[in-house]
Amino acid sequence: MASEIPYMAAPGAIAKILDKIKNAATPETFSGDFLSTKLGFKGGNYLTFISWSKKCGLLNSDGSPTMLYKQFRNPSTSGASLASALKVGYSELYARNEYCHELDKKNFKGLVMEATGEAHDSAKVDRIVSTFFNAKELADFESQSTPLKTEASDSVVSSGIEKNIDKREKKVSSDIKLGLNYTINLVLPKTDDPSIYNAIFKSLKENLLND
Repeated sequence: MASEIPYMAAPGAIAKILDKIKNAATPETFSGDFLSTKLGFKGGNYLTFISWSKKCGLLNSDGSPTMLYKQFRNPSTSGASLASALKVGYSELYARNEYCHELDKKNFKGLVMEATGEAHDSAKVDRIVSTFFNAKELADFESQSTPLKTEASDSVVSSGIEKNIDKREKKVSSDIKLGLNYTINLVLPKTDDPSIYNAIFKSLKENLLND
C-alpha cells in the first residue's frame, strides 16, 4: 500500500517545517500543539508531518525527538542526518535503487508506482514524490554519515571509560595498601630482663608487621 511509504498531505510545507525545527528548541514531545503553536503550522494537513517524521526516524513512536532529530538541528550534521532519515523512511525505494535520490521526478515516480502498486494518476503517488523531493532539498547525501549509530557508539565509549576508571581505582587502592606506614607508640615496662623486650618486639613483628 502507498500509505506504507511516508508522505505529507501538504508536501510543499515540509521544507518550511524542517527549517523551523532548526531554529526552535528541541521539545520533550513533538506534538500537534508544538507544531501549531511553536512552529506556526496550523491545520490538519500539517499534522501528517508527525507521522512522516516517525517513519523517517526523526521522532520516536511516543513523539519524543530522536538523535537524528537533534543532529538535524546541528548545522554541521543537518544535511547528512536528513539524508539518513530519508533512507530510513523510504527504505523500500532504496531497496530497489540505492541511488533513488539521484533520479529525476519521472523515474522516481515510476519507482514509487512499482513499490506501491498504485496507478500513475494516484494522488498518493504524487504526494510521496513531492514530499520526498521537497525534503531532499535540505539533505546532503554526499557527506552522509551514520548518525543512527551515534548512541550505540557513545554507550560503548562510556562503558570503556567506566572500565578504565574502575581499573585505575583498583590500582590506586592497591598502591595505597602497599604504601601504608605504621606509627606505633610503645610504653615499655621498666625491667632489667631483656627477654621481656624480646617477647614484645617478637609479638609486634608476628602480629602487626607481617602481611
